[in-house]
Amino acid sequence: MELLDRLLSLMPVTGRLDVRCHFGSPWRIEHPESNEWEFPYHVLLRGEAVIEAATGGKSEPALRMQAGDIVLFPSGSAHTLRDGSGNPPRAVREQHKDGLTIATNGSTRQGADVLCGRFVLPAVPQQLMRDHLPGRLLVSSVSAGDGQTRDAAFAASRLARVIELMREEAFEQRPGSEAVVNQLSGALFALTLRCASDSDEAPRGLLALAQRQRLQPALAAMFDEAGKPWTLPKLAELCHMSRATFARHFDEAIGRSASDVLTEIRMALAGRK
Repeated sequence: MELLDRLLSLMPVTGRLDVRCHFGSPWRIEHPESNEWEFPYHVLLRGEAVIEAATGGKSEPALRMQAGDIVLFPSGSAHTLRDGSGNPPRAVREQHKDGLTIATNGSTRQGADVLCGRFVLPAVPQQLMRDHLPGRLLVSSVSAGDGQTRDAAFAASRLARVIELMREEAFEQRPGSEAVVNQLSGALFALTLRCASDSDEAPRGLLALAQRQRLQPALAAMFDEAGKPWTLPKLAELCHMSRATFARHFDEAIGRSASDVLTEIRMALAGRK
């Protein structure tokens, strides 16, 4: 298995879909800071949106979403989604049905449809996942065409199909829809990370580490035999690298030493017992 397979096997993530927003311009979604067990996410099904957030107390540049994009916040930071008009948002009305909130603002002009939910982490030490993913992550389910690798395009097409299934279940509200959507949310998380790690510009952290094929033998050993007294030279030998080269690859990808990551893997494994 690759790094993401091992990580998700160690810490399986489930999900919840909380709100379906059907808005006309001007609109705005304010999301408060989340608890340590949850990563909020938003899927834009129709229209465009602007994302504003502050991570670690610092404002980040605004991002733009298009239909088919998903944004998640591993940092759990408070954030805002809005239309691009800059006008005060219209008043929102909410209807609750079968565990899902439907939010509308009485307008369809320049409309946007948004699914808002949260990925729920298991009750084990989470530093390995939370601390080594970007504070916010924007991924598109729409193929970028010839400029995209075949693997990335294939992953994106699967992500698009999962989003479409979620949309259908959330909109139709048939018996069992809530359970189906929540199960699909777990698949959505895995596919979102896959698409991000397949990108040519994977962020520093676990997603960048997943791209380093030469490091996979050491990572596999750290997950499969975490209790062994691994040393840096032994891990480097598994990857047919010198100690210095191995350490440099780790630092470039995740900014932490292999020993630090091994400690976090051991903590996560201990938390499952």
